Amino acid sequence: MKKTLNYLALLVIVFGMSLQSFAQEEELSPYLKVGDLPVDMNGSTEKVKSALESAGFTVLGDYAPEGSADLHIVAYTRKDLQDICLTKRERGALASVLKIGFVNKEGLITVSMLNPMYIFYAYLGDDIDDHVKALEKIAGDAKTAMSSVGDEFTPFGGSEEPDDLKDYHFMAFMPRFDDPVELNEYGSFDEGLQVIRKNLAAKTGNTVKVYELVFPEKKIAVFGIGLLDKEKGEAHFLPIIGEENIAAMPYEIILQNKEATMLHGKYRFAILWPELSMSEFMKIMSTPGDVEDTMEAVAGKE
Repeated sequence: MKKTLNYLALLVIVFGMSLQSFAQEEELSPYLKVGDLPVDMNGSTEKVKSALESAGFTVLGDYAPEGSADLHIVAYTRKDLQDICLTKRERGALASVLKIGFVNKEGLITVSMLNPMYIFYAYLGDDIDDHVKALEKIAGDAKTAMSSVGDEFTPFGGSEEPDDLKDYHFMAFMPRFDDPVELNEYGSFDEGLQVIRKNLAAKTGNTVKVYELVFPEKKIAVFGIGLLDKEKGEAHFLPIIGEENIAAMPYEIILQNKEATMLHGKYRFAILWPELSMSEFMKIMSTPGDVEDTMEAVAGKE
């Protein structure tokens, strides 16, 4: 009897350890470090663009956050990813654009990628469940493409369990994905498209258009927008909360039918910088409002 009890106790311990290990494997980090390259920002970005295109991805655009020669972003997508995102959650199209980040520091350019599965769970919510395998393949293809650039794929930037990402909020009463900021409403989708394009062309609010992805048949458009104001934009908040998470940028406006919205800063900064404490967020307390003001100007709100 004693041996039987000891055996059962051992099974409980082993099973418990297995569950703990499984839970740890389930956690996702927002970023993956791909590797380090010699200092040549132009050469590094071109190498990444070529690798993505060879895997069937489309490069939408790139830019230097903060206007800094030491930082860069490449935004990319793929048709099968777009098809999934367009059939899903309100504002799900935001998940159809992924990013690669470059940081020049200490004599090397560190290349990182926004973890596709992290953003899929966060932005698609429960709607991801019908497409997990397809999305895992897309994420795997992105990693395979980047394996010609580096082979580390070290997770960083914090971690969250997939189910927590689906309904993420920083703390009680803070905004979630489904609590966007309403920027403007137009007479039609085409009018909204024209207004936003016009204001981006004019660099309203010291912005730069990094990319636009338009689905006219769905009346949906996503704009990636660089925030280059030295006092209120990326040059202000990124050095405070961490430039290593550079693949979080650029910020987006999404136009759906007649309405332009953006993810609330208190959600977007929190989910893409999940390691930050409340005291650290307080250092950029004005940033969500600053971003909102800039995006309202781009959206043409009077």
